[in-house]
Amino acid sequence: MTAIKHALQRDIFTPNDERLLSIVNVCKAGKKKKNCFLCATVTTERPVQVNVVKVKKSDKGDFYKRQTAWILRDLAVVDAKDANKENPEFDLHFEKVYKWLASSIAEKNSFISCIWKLNQRYLRKKIEFVNVSSQLLEELPKVTEESVPSGENQSVAGGDEESLDEYQELNAREEQDIEIMMDGCEYAISNAEAFAEKLSSELQVLDGANIQSIMASEKQVNTLMQLLDEALKEVDEIEYKLSSYEEMLQSVKEQMDHISQSNDLIQLSNTNNVKLLEEIEFLVNYLDLSKGHIKALTDGDLSSSKGIEACTNAAEALLQCMNVALRPGHEELHAVRQQQQQFRDLREQFARRLTNHLNNVFVQQGHDQSSSIAQHSIELTLPKHLPFHRDLLRYAKLMEWLKNTDREKYEGLNKNYVDYISRLYEREIKEFFEVAKIKMTGTSKEGKKFGLHGSSGKLTGSTSSLNKLSVQGSGNRRSQSSSLLDMGNMSASDLDVADRTKFDKIFEQVLSELEPLCLAEQDFISKFFKLQQSPALPGSVVQTDSNEVDGGYLSRPHNLLGDKFSVPSEKEETSIIRSMMIKVFRCIEPELNNLISLGDKIDSFNSLYMLVKMSHHVWTAENVDPASFLSTTLGNVLVTVKRNFDKCIWNQMKQMEDVKISKKSKVGILPFVRGFEEFAELAESIFRSAERRGDLDKAYTKLIRAVYNNVEKVANESQKTPRDVVMMENFHHIFSTLSRLKIACLETERREAKHKYTEHLQSYVIYSLGQPLEKLNHFFEGIEARVAQGIREEEVSYQLAFNKQELRKVIKEYPGKEVKKGLDNLYRKVDKHLCEEENLLQVMWHSMQDEFIRQYKHFEGLIARCYPGSGITMEFTIQDILEYFSSIAQSH
Repeated sequence: MTAIKHALQRDIFTPNDERLLSIVNVCKAGKKKKNCFLCATVTTERPVQVNVVKVKKSDKGDFYKRQTAWILRDLAVVDAKDANKENPEFDLHFEKVYKWLASSIAEKNSFISCIWKLNQRYLRKKIEFVNVSSQLLEELPKVTEESVPSGENQSVAGGDEESLDEYQELNAREEQDIEIMMDGCEYAISNAEAFAEKLSSELQVLDGANIQSIMASEKQVNTLMQLLDEALKEVDEIEYKLSSYEEMLQSVKEQMDHISQSNDLIQLSNTNNVKLLEEIEFLVNYLDLSKGHIKALTDGDLSSSKGIEACTNAAEALLQCMNVALRPGHEELHAVRQQQQQFRDLREQFARRLTNHLNNVFVQQGHDQSSSIAQHSIELTLPKHLPFHRDLLRYAKLMEWLKNTDREKYEGLNKNYVDYISRLYEREIKEFFEVAKIKMTGTSKEGKKFGLHGSSGKLTGSTSSLNKLSVQGSGNRRSQSSSLLDMGNMSASDLDVADRTKFDKIFEQVLSELEPLCLAEQDFISKFFKLQQSPALPGSVVQTDSNEVDGGYLSRPHNLLGDKFSVPSEKEETSIIRSMMIKVFRCIEPELNNLISLGDKIDSFNSLYMLVKMSHHVWTAENVDPASFLSTTLGNVLVTVKRNFDKCIWNQMKQMEDVKISKKSKVGILPFVRGFEEFAELAESIFRSAERRGDLDKAYTKLIRAVYNNVEKVANESQKTPRDVVMMENFHHIFSTLSRLKIACLETERREAKHKYTEHLQSYVIYSLGQPLEKLNHFFEGIEARVAQGIREEEVSYQLAFNKQELRKVIKEYPGKEVKKGLDNLYRKVDKHLCEEENLLQVMWHSMQDEFIRQYKHFEGLIARCYPGSGITMEFTIQDILEYFSSIAQSH
């Protein structure tokens, strides 16, 4: 055990500045026996600290390691289990009870004795020893008093820890002396007994010397002992004073702790008071509505500007109070609940007052506006609603407040406004369209023909009669509409350009009045009802749904402030605006369709004017707002106009196919060709400034193709006029028209017309010139046939039917006088075939002259090649031909 104690002191406690006083080999009771050592140690530095350390042997080697340490001050009880019977078990009560089993009873008793001494010296007997024999606790002091001198006894009694050591290390000087001594006695290793005897003899000598020295200095020793006793007394007094001071300081510490706790409570109270004050100030500042605001909400004047402003400020203040985010626990306060109930009552009361007032304003405005309808209708203008809008926009902020606080009343106002204003607009718009129809048709017989009547400045036009007109059959339509055939046959009085211009101006006036009206109303609805319009992509088509109009936003359930209701998005609000506009102006699209139908009945070519004007206004509306009600409505009406225009073009094509020509008179320029010219001139004048002409270009292509096909059809069916003449004259007229108008999309058709005109002109000339010199033509055709069969040209004269005598015989039949006579007959015949209005006679006569000269040269060439050296020539020359043609032309 001594060797283990030495090893533990060296390896574990010396590096930590500790001294090992006692050791016991133990294991835990009731478990597997894993041996360890409990060590009692003190620190070498002051203040001294006493520890109980558990040391365990390492599993990986033979060295020991420090496992657990307890401060002896924390030890409450030492339980030896049995004071009368020897028992190796004992307990140490620290923060919990540790049960140990010592390897031997002697080690247990020695360890407990050491703990008792340390308790006496350092802890002032604070540790309680249970089941420990009193003899064990008193044995060590008695032994010490008997076995040591009085000075040493006092030293132990005074608490010198060195007396408790069973083992003490040699210091450096002692080790050096032993080494010197062993060097002087080399035989100590071989003869230990001799060495021990020598050491014993030297020790006796030293003891004798020490005794003599002690006896010589007995007086000094006694004096020293007295001084030591006095010093001990002084130390006891100092310790007593220190103990009293410590007790006083402990009392002061307790008082300071009490004061500190009191200060903490005071600080906590102050903090709570500050927080309470903040909460009260928060509630007072944010949940307090001034008396002025309350008075404005309950009795404020909603008719004057100042009253509206005061009510607006009060409503916003009320909304802020109701929207305050209360902190946890505020709603449990009675005053807060009472204040919130007051806010809800004020909100309900003011919302009811505001709703009733605005409903009255809507009704009153409808009555006021109705008085000016007749005056505006006579002037073909729509009443302006700007003053009404300006008055209502003063309530825009209040409407926004109502939208955020009481959705049910807001939607009720929305519905009432739409109901009142839609009836007003319906009266205004219907009267406006009736005046427009009267101005288009007049109050004469023509106006009565279309079911309209006017008398004494009062409008009594029958809308039902107009509706009947819109569904009449195509036969009546044809009798009341223009066509290419009619345009070709109409006189200047029949084709009243002034009427069309008048219709164009009236239709433009109608659209110009409707456009600002719709835009102003849509802008007002957006601002007054605080609805945001989301921008739509240009060119996008906005479709409306009947469910959206009748059962959409206006039929949503009511949500109160504080409830979690969904706020409409910009797209939904745009849909709301569109549904309101559809209800407000529900009569615009039917009235426009009726007006378009009437214009189509008056003159089918009015669809051109309507197409241009409607396209322009749709284009303008789309540039302003592609998703607006105006853009959508005009777009729908434009589809109807395009259908009427397409139907008009189809009717013209159908009438071309049904055209019949007289068998007794020459054809000349066909009516539908002349009609196409006038149609093109009219269309180009109308579409000159149009943004879009795609529909017209498509109509041009269809019409010109129908004209070409029907010209060929009439030419083939013509009996009085040769086919080539019909084709030539009409295609020349078409070519002249297209060249003059310069229609880009018909450039290919213009070239085609020129080609057909030239082709049929040449064909007619060749066909006609064969008649005056018929026998001569037949004779030379026979020569060309023989040459084509392989007979050489110089051998043709040897053929019986084509010898020189036959040639002279044929030539003699056509002297100059006969040729001139034949040409004169030809001129008369061509003059009968051609029409005067196209003025192609001189062109035709000049072409015949060129062709006749060409044939003459051809005949002369055949005579020279087939009858060489015969001296046979024609009886007239080229100069004679020129004189014949010139004199004939001049004579006619």
